[in-house]
Amino acid sequence: MDLHDLHDLRQWLPQAIGVAERWGGQFGPYRTHDAHRVEHEAFDEAFDRMAKRMDDNYPFFHPRYAGQMVKPPHPAAVVGYLTAMLFNPNNHAAEGGPATTAMEKEAVADLAAMFALPAHVGHLTTSGTMANLEALYVARQLHPERGIAYSAECHYTHERMCHVLGVQGHRIPVDDRGRIDLNALEEALSSGRIGTVVVTTGTTGLGAVDPVHEVLALARRYGARVHVDAAYGGFYAILGRSGLAGLDPRPWQAIAHCDSVVVDPHKHGLQPYGCGAVLFPDPRAGRHFAHDSPYTYFTDSDLHLGEISLECSRAGAAAAGLWLTLQLLPLTPDGFGRILHADRRAATTWATLLHQSPHLELYQQPDLDIVTYFPTPPHPALSCIDTASQQLLEAGMNAQPDPVYLSVLRADAEAFTRRHPHLKRDADSARIMRSVLIKPESEHYLPTLHARVEQLAAAHH
Repeated sequence: MDLHDLHDLRQWLPQAIGVAERWGGQFGPYRTHDAHRVEHEAFDEAFDRMAKRMDDNYPFFHPRYAGQMVKPPHPAAVVGYLTAMLFNPNNHAAEGGPATTAMEKEAVADLAAMFALPAHVGHLTTSGTMANLEALYVARQLHPERGIAYSAECHYTHERMCHVLGVQGHRIPVDDRGRIDLNALEEALSSGRIGTVVVTTGTTGLGAVDPVHEVLALARRYGARVHVDAAYGGFYAILGRSGLAGLDPRPWQAIAHCDSVVVDPHKHGLQPYGCGAVLFPDPRAGRHFAHDSPYTYFTDSDLHLGEISLECSRAGAAAAGLWLTLQLLPLTPDGFGRILHADRRAATTWATLLHQSPHLELYQQPDLDIVTYFPTPPHPALSCIDTASQQLLEAGMNAQPDPVYLSVLRADAEAFTRRHPHLKRDADSARIMRSVLIKPESEHYLPTLHARVEQLAAAHH
């Protein structure tokens, strides 16, 4: 976290302890046990060793870190999480965490409203992977004899979960923007073997947004369902549904008519890991998780979250962190939207700078806030680009005292030459640079970041 966030934490964290002390004091005294007590000296020594090990980290908070889709949580999320963690609620059943169960339902309702879902059933999960598993589990239950289609650029979760669920997966090629290819999808749908199509609004590689509206029309024509993996880019619905920030509103508006949605608040939503969410617009989807437990669900509640989930124990603290954050930063263009606007502006501005650079070349125009590019090679060949990209990655990470932290993405030769036909196809693939501008601070830092990356690329030309 940056210094401003740390200042907020110093002010707010004592309030978390105060809440626990005030609440716990009402139940009267009792005799404590020393079985789990440790000496302060022992704690100090162990904590010092842990603190030293934490030095082995990348500066995720700093805009010079533009590698993966990682950033620190908001101080309010940390304080909300810690406050609830002192109570240690389990949101599997209402009796495991009455307060945080209510907070989870309210936060999930806010997420559903972000996508304009007409109604919903859903809950938080420990990750986007678990959220996608639940969505695909319902897909299998509804179409047990039919498979699941997903694009070649989707998250590997979907192929893996098809194996877990014993469902046939159908890998669909992508177009020249990294989006699911509609002609190939229709050909696969016409076989009658596909029951659900997965679309992605913000692929983890390129940040590409599938044409949800067009996929939805195709799927309905062939009697198939549509699942939206919005784990990474889902919060952009705040802007996208209204066509703000230059986004095409049609894919974002179509989400409300799809059959399930996954979003990860621990990405753009400023939450600690792990906090995913799965939403079903049709509340009847909850019946596929129905089960009974002899020692839970004994309080009077209209809905225990464990009754609509594959997971059992889940941290109520995650719900508290998200709930508190949404009280302060609502899911509106003037709330969370300000963060997303800054991310998006940073990405499109960098794309413009890359178009003008003699040392770097844009791979493709960003759909959201992931920028892909590569060093201009001495020879126009994929093998040269692959080598230059790896050199740039290593040079940036190892540079002292002015490092930059980037990441690479492997692009196959066909995808590469479709975008850049002038390049010699002398390799099966090539690594390119990939930068995730998930922090709004990237907008202010971008001139410095671009200049430094360009400097490093020029030095290794």
